[in-house]
Amino acid sequence: MSLERTLYKRAGNTCELCANDEHLEIYTLAPYKDQNPDKSLVACKTCVDQMNDPETTDANHWRCLNESMWSEHQAVQIAAWRMLSRLRHEGWPQDLLDMMYLEDDVLEFAGATGEGESDAEKLIHRDVNGVVLQAGDAVVLIKDLKVKGSSMVAKQGTAVRNIRLDHENEKYIEGKVGPTQIVIITDYVKKL
Repeated sequence: MSLERTLYKRAGNTCELCANDEHLEIYTLAPYKDQNPDKSLVACKTCVDQMNDPETTDANHWRCLNESMWSEHQAVQIAAWRMLSRLRHEGWPQDLLDMMYLEDDVLEFAGATGEGESDAEKLIHRDVNGVVLQAGDAVVLIKDLKVKGSSMVAKQGTAVRNIRLDHENEKYIEGKVGPTQIVIITDYVKKL
């Protein structure tokens, strides 16, 4: 059985977070890249958009986590923990977080994106102009860059969409240039 069929069957053809049954897709938890039943879940477009862009987060939408946080599936637990951590300043999410239990290795993976850390502890990725970069942003290269380990040169003006942030170094982001996934230094990009 394909991964997609496995996940949709597990989810009962609904969003595993809010139970919506429209505009569903498979969402893989960052920083993991390959789809895997333990690191992927079925989510609706509303949930995916809000997980990827903290600026669009509607706290009331996430009251659904009161039920989905108890899922037996690790990916759903991690997604719930991350969103509750992001919203903990609202009050009610902190109560849910206090009730939630994750094994140490699962909690470590859940915190890999920086959710749950205080703002002072988070790494802030900034482009050449000092604009804050978020996971999923699009950037453009401001100079030609040689790609280590290959003969490829990423040309100035190349757009890199849906970037991922390195959670150990604020100067590194990842993105695809053509078919190749590369690490880019933030000093050489400008946010689109």
